[in-house]
Amino acid sequence: MNVEPAPLHVRDIGSFHVGGRIVRLEGLPARERISTTGGPVHSIDPNGEIVVGQMYVQYVRLAEPRAVAPLLLWHGGGMTGANWESTPDGRPGWQMAFLRAGFDTYVSDAVERGRASWAPYPQIYAEAPYFRTAKEAWEETFRFGPPGSWNSDPARRRTHAGLRFPAEQFDAFLAQCVPRWGCNDPLTRRAYDALLQRMEDGAIVLTHSQGGNFGLTAALGLPDRVRAVVSLEPSGAPDPVVQDAQRMRQVPHLFVWGDFLDQHAFWVQSRPAVQRWRDALVAAGCDVTWIELPTRGIVGNSHALMCDDNSDAVAALVLDWMREKALV
Repeated sequence: MNVEPAPLHVRDIGSFHVGGRIVRLEGLPARERISTTGGPVHSIDPNGEIVVGQMYVQYVRLAEPRAVAPLLLWHGGGMTGANWESTPDGRPGWQMAFLRAGFDTYVSDAVERGRASWAPYPQIYAEAPYFRTAKEAWEETFRFGPPGSWNSDPARRRTHAGLRFPAEQFDAFLAQCVPRWGCNDPLTRRAYDALLQRMEDGAIVLTHSQGGNFGLTAALGLPDRVRAVVSLEPSGAPDPVVQDAQRMRQVPHLFVWGDFLDQHAFWVQSRPAVQRWRDALVAAGCDVTWIELPTRGIVGNSHALMCDDNSDAVAALVLDWMREKALV
């Protein structure tokens, strides 16, 4: 018999934008616009001031939090904070799991994503955006199936044996993908830094994929504001040749990896940079935990760890680590 979980006691829910600056657009031709179907045509001057580089943050603060600091949830490339809110098959996401564990949560849509909005190109963004294809998501980034396994016909798609991602929900997952630009890392780093500056009592940073490099780099810049860093399959990391891992001696780090990594070129090529940073942290005397789920008997996980059908178990593993570090 299933028992309904107890209701959450929430103090407040809200949102804000952080980061960004005003810039002026000039030299653009006037445009004609209809604001709504059947409305009049009117002339629009696109020249003038706009805000660029802002990030959206949605928070839920508990009436009686039990964690030592809020949890910041940072998404990966071509995605938004929706990844943390619920799974593609309709189960509660990691935001709810950590709220129930006693954390205030701050879910971000980073610069250029989701409710953060985006800016004109080439006037502001120097490059055109990338749009993730289904084949890229299936065969490369998220490792749902081996190379050559994608097909537009769902009945002809092949998954990795034992895959934990609910493949029948792939279309719902793909709907979460949004455009991304390859030129906005500096803007994004500034916005994440601005968010951390607001966390006067510090924060725990939990990241996924592209967000991993942002989280690891932000911790280097603001070690007094970061209580811990949890990196789910980071696709990059700071370079120990130019960054001082000694700055992280007081910040525990957890890295979590799924399955099938050695079968996909993107991950074969991406992991060494993260391993070099891990080794530099260890050499500097930092508290580092590196978990490869298959070595613990947890097999079949994709890159979408927070969406796989055992996402609650992976979240529990992360929560156990947080308890060991006296974070909750």
